[in-house]
Amino acid sequence: LPHISCVFSLLSQFDLVCVNAWMLDLTQAILNLGFLAGAFTLGYAADRYGRIVIYLISCFGVGVTGVVVAFAPNFPVFVVFRFLQGVFGKGTWITCYVIVTEIVGSKQRRIVGIAIQMFFTLGIIILPGIAYFIPSWQGIQLAITLPNFLFLLYYWVVPESPRWLISRKKGDKALKILRSIAKCNGKYLSPNYSEITVTDEEISNPSFLDLVRTPQMRKCTLILMFAWFTSAVVYQGLVMRLGIIGGNLYVDFFISGIVELPGAVLILLTIERFGRRLPFAASNIVAGVACLVTVFLPEELYPTTLRNFGVSLCSGLCDFGGIIAPFLLFRLAAIWLELPLIIFGENSLCMLFLNAFIHVLCLNRTL
Repeated sequence: LPHISCVFSLLSQFDLVCVNAWMLDLTQAILNLGFLAGAFTLGYAADRYGRIVIYLISCFGVGVTGVVVAFAPNFPVFVVFRFLQGVFGKGTWITCYVIVTEIVGSKQRRIVGIAIQMFFTLGIIILPGIAYFIPSWQGIQLAITLPNFLFLLYYWVVPESPRWLISRKKGDKALKILRSIAKCNGKYLSPNYSEITVTDEEISNPSFLDLVRTPQMRKCTLILMFAWFTSAVVYQGLVMRLGIIGGNLYVDFFISGIVELPGAVLILLTIERFGRRLPFAASNIVAGVACLVTVFLPEELYPTTLRNFGVSLCSGLCDFGGIIAPFLLFRLAAIWLELPLIIFGENSLCMLFLNAFIHVLCLNRTL
């Protein structure tokens, strides 16, 4: 493919070279810092005020802040609104993921959770094509931002999570949505389901203490936090490494996205048969060994009232990993280009050993 250089790059517009080169690292780190803030603020709000409301607010926020980022007159304005776009962007991801996994039956939850991640991979595959044909970073920014306004139409299409409504003692609204879903699926909801009640003991406002209250829950939460952190550092580090190893950036980025699809399909085929631990451990072995060799050649863990907060907490550690990933990659690569791969590989293998301690799966278990 012929190389099309950007007419206006972020580096040239804001002079992010020489003594200002560290600011380029900051542009990615500040986005992940926004993700981290959004995980705790909007994730908590989604548990209190509803999934779909926060999702729509987040979509609108991503659209508005993204447009401001594209036309930012100076670097400070760019950084501030990129942070805010990260906040709202995390809100869209968390609420979308939770809505999809809560609106289906428990048997389909794992499959749907993996499937929604496959669409993330599809976005990664499409992005190089967008960047190839749009010659400016502002154009790319607008191309991936403006579609968020279309998602506001979901207000008339996507219902609130019935599980959340039931957990907030709104059983009548949940029944109405369930009847509508049953009708669309050509099913019939028995009239015996005329009322859904929830005791006061089942209604609680989630907090971090609920995620570490029991020994088993505490163990699983801490290990999952480290798992998400490691995944973010390795994934984002490997993707950003494409920009410093030479070659065709468009092709390399496309390949980095498309190779995720076989892994997602493999997980879909094996997770029902072998559970979560074996595929998770195997993937960490492959990730760890692959990084080291290259040098030389969850949604079911928490109950409904805690699910969004639990995902937000673990996702927050993922965002923290994303914050340090650019600094870790570029500073270590300045010492030795392959040094980041060793760090990535060791972290993945460490995650493998920690996975061995998760001996209690939450499905049908009391934690």
